[in-house]
Amino acid sequence: MATVANYFVALSALGQFWCLVLGMFLWRTPLGVTNYDMTQEFANASAKLAAHQSLYNGFLAIGLVWSLLAVSHAFELKVFFLVCAIVAGSHCAATVSRRIFYVSALPAIAALALVLAAGR
Repeated sequence: MATVANYFVALSALGQFWCLVLGMFLWRTPLGVTNYDMTQEFANASAKLAAHQSLYNGFLAIGLVWSLLAVSHAFELKVFFLVCAIVAGSHCAATVSRRIFYVSALPAIAALALVLAAGR
């Protein structure tokens, strides 16, 4: 069970990293414009803000990877960073696009359920 939980934690980290890449580097590209259903003009005008706001996804990804590599307090780190990913992904889904929920929050919810089921 712990191995499966760790795979889902890694999947959640990848989702957070993808959100960072999309917001920081691909925001003004056709992929970013289409993904967030915005005009090119809006993408150009908001690119710096998007890059700044996407930075937190990188911190979440790093925290999740750290929780997989940690020798002590790994359980607590996983729970903390997964809860952060769930809250952030749910907020973004509610305020920006529901699609964000599936990339950011849903993998973290699955991972958290598995981590809690596996226990310490």
